[in-house]
Amino acid sequence: MTDVEPFLARVRLAIFDFDGVFTDNRVWVNERGEEMLAFTRSDGLGLRRLDAVGVRYLIVSTEPNPIVAARAAKLGAPCVHGVDDKLAVVEERRGDVELDAVAYVGNDINDAECLRAVGLPVVPADAWPEVRSLARWVLSRPGGAGCVREFCDAVWAAQR
Repeated sequence: MTDVEPFLARVRLAIFDFDGVFTDNRVWVNERGEEMLAFTRSDGLGLRRLDAVGVRYLIVSTEPNPIVAARAAKLGAPCVHGVDDKLAVVEERRGDVELDAVAYVGNDINDAECLRAVGLPVVPADAWPEVRSLARWVLSRPGGAGCVREFCDAVWAAQR
């Protein structure tokens, strides 16, 4: 990880995909068609570490699912979901933060444009092969198993 430490030290905005990052990319559907997802509580503690060092964050998801908004609200994280063009959201929401000070954590091909655009492209250990090659940092943890916490802890350690 030493080659990403200079990038971690300058991150001012972290943008996270949702499915496959906060989740393990699986979904449970009951007989009424209702979906359920599982999360790790440690990711919320990781976001508090970003708060502690003044790094803003945002969840961006193509999935128009109320579970995304509900989990983001529980985490106290701004969230945009149900979007087709994630890069447009990144551009709009970054404000005056230069792209080289933006980190993006994503796991699949719908994250590729964002991963290419930012200064610190990051993927979970189980990211799709097509986007793994775009990453400056491949996390040791898979999606839904603390990869958000791993990323946040590293940013916190580099900036405190």
